Amino acid sequence: MARNEEKAQSMLNRFIALKAEEKKKPKERRPFLASECRDLAEADKWRQQIMREIGRKVAEIQNEGLGEHRLRDLNDEINKLIREKSHWERRIIELGGPNYAKHAPKMTDLEGNIVDVPNPSGRGPGYRYFGAAKKLPGVRELFEKPPELRKRRTRYDIYKRIDASYYGYRDEEDGVLARVEGLAEAKMRAEAEEEWRRVEEIRREARRGAKEVVSVGAAAREGGEREEG
Repeated sequence: MARNEEKAQSMLNRFIALKAEEKKKPKERRPFLASECRDLAEADKWRQQIMREIGRKVAEIQNEGLGEHRLRDLNDEINKLIREKSHWERRIIELGGPNYAKHAPKMTDLEGNIVDVPNPSGRGPGYRYFGAAKKLPGVRELFEKPPELRKRRTRYDIYKRIDASYYGYRDEEDGVLARVEGLAEAKMRAEAEEEWRRVEEIRREARRGAKEVVSVGAAAREGGEREEG
């Protein structure tokens, strides 16, 4: 019995849904060409619709697990919508509306910096990459900053930096060198004087020893002469 009531309720719900669909007016399709639109409010409405579609696809393309092919397809679809949006924005200007393109967001790299990305695929200068598509093979390299090449200095650049300081002509201007040299000179003088005193002491000892040897020799000769006599 309960089963029959569920079937009846389900049929009633479907009948009500069909009646509601019949009352709705047919869904209006966006004009293929923006130039076909003659009303500013309508043009702005279609632009907003495109913006919502772009927002949904940009949110979806953040998922890296979608796979390379799906990410590339999504990125193509987003770029197609962006081009269509630009057509409607130009049409809005023609109809006397605001210039939305003036404040459009710029293209950014993986770190959020604004960049001008070249397009090797030949799809046009306005092609952009979004979300996980920026990390696809062959795309990541477009956003990586090339290493800065160190420019080799020429002989002219080397000589241009040489002045009097290079040859030491200004070493004594700050007084540091004079203090350092003064301390070193005093130390060297003290060591030289100490060495001179040591050598002089050795010489005095040597002269004293020589005199003692001469005295002993003279005394020995005198003793020998007395014994012979």
